[in-house]
Amino acid sequence: MLVHSRAARWGVWTVFLLLFLPLFALPLLVIVAASLSRSWSGVLPSGPTGGHYTSAVHGDALTALTTSLITAVAASLLALAAGTWAALAASGAGRRTRRVLDALFMLPVAVPSVVVGLAVLVAFSKPPMLLNGTPSIVIVAHTVLVTAFAYQSVSAALARLDPAYEQAAAGLGARPGYVLWRVTLPLLLPSLTAAAGLCFALSMGELSATMMLYPPDWLPLPVRIFSATDRGSLFTGSAVAVVLMGTTLLVLLAVSRIRTRATFR
Repeated sequence: MLVHSRAARWGVWTVFLLLFLPLFALPLLVIVAASLSRSWSGVLPSGPTGGHYTSAVHGDALTALTTSLITAVAASLLALAAGTWAALAASGAGRRTRRVLDALFMLPVAVPSVVVGLAVLVAFSKPPMLLNGTPSIVIVAHTVLVTAFAYQSVSAALARLDPAYEQAAAGLGARPGYVLWRVTLPLLLPSLTAAAGLCFALSMGELSATMMLYPPDWLPLPVRIFSATDRGSLFTGSAVAVVLMGTTLLVLLAVSRIRTRATFR
């Protein structure tokens, strides 16, 4: 830490806990407590139970979780491919082209996600690209929403990348494709895995655009949580939300291990 005295360190930790617990930890603890309760009429919940998790990991809830996982993985891979390609193209272009690409990829983030959902719905509701009513339109919307984060992450990594590695490989006679595959992409692997994890987490929690697009046979888990709480099933919805958080956390931990190994290499 930047502070060395014991009193200063205790002060920093105290301020951190006072800010962290109310803003970040307390809302999550409330959801966990609600998922383990039958009722909540006082300051603390009452009637502890684990029965809500039985319905949260079986039947329609399990199907919704699988749907969210498939959607998030597909959208993350597509966003990573598109964002990496655009970042590599922008790194070799002029300053004006980079500014145009930056604005283009950041536009879906600058507007509400419900606007992106409406735009995708209008764009793909008629031939020749008729995707309305199919799972593909949900994946497309999620890809549009998260590609900006992949693009920015890879662009930042490329700006820090030492060009000497690529120049040395080219000087030894390596073709551009070989340099990209064996030199550039391995050096970018930590940033690629970080971008993939961020895109996955954002896709798993996306609701606004999904509400406008999902077909009846492709119900992601956030929509199910919203439907459960809207019907008044707050405790069941809390259990499903905990399952969503736990699944996302496990995937992010796995991605972080891959990133750590890639950084070590």
